[in-house]
Amino acid sequence: MENLPQFPVTVVGSLPRSRAVSRALRNRQKSRITDAEFNAVADEAVLEALKLQESVGVDIVSDGEQRRDNFYSFITQCIDGIRLMTLAEMLDYVEDKAAFEQLLNALDVPAFALKNPVVDGQLERRFPLVLNDYLFLKSHTTKPIKATLPGPYLLTRSMWVKRLSYDFYPDKESLGDDVVAVLREELNALRDAGCQFVQFDEPVLTEVAFTGPHETHTFMCAALSEKSSPEEELNFAVELLNRVVEGIDGEMKTALHVCRGNWSQEEDVLLRGSYDFLIPYFSRMDVDQFVLEYATERAGSIDALGDLPPDKEIGLGVTDPRTTEVESVDFVLDKVRALLNHRKPEQIYLNPDCGFGTFADRPVNTTKIAAQKLQVIHHAAEILRSEAS
Repeated sequence: MENLPQFPVTVVGSLPRSRAVSRALRNRQKSRITDAEFNAVADEAVLEALKLQESVGVDIVSDGEQRRDNFYSFITQCIDGIRLMTLAEMLDYVEDKAAFEQLLNALDVPAFALKNPVVDGQLERRFPLVLNDYLFLKSHTTKPIKATLPGPYLLTRSMWVKRLSYDFYPDKESLGDDVVAVLREELNALRDAGCQFVQFDEPVLTEVAFTGPHETHTFMCAALSEKSSPEEELNFAVELLNRVVEGIDGEMKTALHVCRGNWSQEEDVLLRGSYDFLIPYFSRMDVDQFVLEYATERAGSIDALGDLPPDKEIGLGVTDPRTTEVESVDFVLDKVRALLNHRKPEQIYLNPDCGFGTFADRPVNTTKIAAQKLQVIHHAAEILRSEAS
């Protein structure tokens, strides 16, 4: 991407939605309003999200994921063969009901409030996933745009429920083939439209790395499909992602975002563990950048990133989207200076750990605090740029 300053400031994706947007999302899901009526509300919300980002110095903007009820279930609006189900509804279909009930009891979120896409037919991309959202945003800004997509492993793993999916996809591998095809079609369309930055979200990779094959899963593996060893699952994730991005070269920057869960402000219900176990798998992924959370102490040491291939960029998480306390500029500077031991300045992008509004009805923070945290990142970036000049 040309004309970007050093240490460009960006977002992971979502910003809090207004009550009007959340209401419109619910009404569209229940067919109470038309798509045109929904988009009239969502267009205004996207422009407000853009205005916020531009006002606080964000260099690479997103649409704030204002049209989505959460970061990945929105695909049900675009792909045939997927049913959107609440976690409570899924209890009737999962194989290990006891483990699933244990999961529901452990969440600090009502089971009816979280929705998961489940495959119950043959996948077919009926409408673009995010292309039209990108084109709308592009018509209102000259800044580079980050488009965000759910990753292929997340979709394959979370959407396969044997009782509903088996007749169409007898295993996760066969489903993965069609997930890859859908995401490749979308990625190529974004590239052809001039999109410069696409981020794939794969939070589930930490769930695989930090828990054993038969342990209780977190929400990020909502379907609770039985998994193989962590090594087999992570190799599968590498294969899927590389198949999606194959042939996408310097025309478009690709990134992978991996966190430890972003649905709650309660730290003890979110995953904990360093990226060390994942580094060998990251090293085999054919993406340009890794967008990683480091504002939370649950992420471990930044020094783990020294073992990544030297050409990989880092989107460094320097503010926690879940806390009400706004980090200091010095906090951000300390994080970046630690990473400068392992990456060149031009390889470091600055962003929050995750999005601020993962779920439409349960944002993890307010718009006001999100703006303050982004502004802190911008101020830190300005200091870093002056030091590097």
